[in-house]
Amino acid sequence: MTLSKSPLVSTALLLVAALALTTGCAASRRETYLQEKAGTHVFRQPIAEVWPKAKDLITEEGYSVMEAKGGFEMQTDWMMQGAPSSLGTSYARYLIRGVEKGPSQCSVEFIKQTRVESQAAHDTNTGQSMENAGNASGAMSRDHALEWKLIQKVDPEAAKTLEAEAAQKFQ
Repeated sequence: MTLSKSPLVSTALLLVAALALTTGCAASRRETYLQEKAGTHVFRQPIAEVWPKAKDLITEEGYSVMEAKGGFEMQTDWMMQGAPSSLGTSYARYLIRGVEKGPSQCSVEFIKQTRVESQAAHDTNTGQSMENAGNASGAMSRDHALEWKLIQKVDPEAAKTLEAEAAQKFQ
């Protein structure tokens, strides 16, 4: 009997595979949990203190920012995501809003909008460009991953508490 056909080896391999799978799933569930918590997080600091750090974070991500006057709202320019493709080139931009929740409390929302620009198709008979390819704009959605990064940057103690909760919940 060869070692690879042994029932003991087969069982051990199955257990290792199952452990790797559940470990990966638990890590994914922890990350999802943290991002969901980030979406409802309220900072225990005034928006005037949190806002510059939100601006720093989005610029660290490579975006240029245009800030609205008289409020806590900013928008980025469109930025290419990944390499151009024959199927289309993806772009994203952000709308960032700071919301005062009470005295010395606030939240910050990172709202991401994506679009894909496809290149004009060519008519195989004439070789000329057909102009109907155009742009497809995607829906806007909250970017909880970026909001989680902001929590880690602004309030490391709250981030540690949330990580401990997640670790306990998804062991």
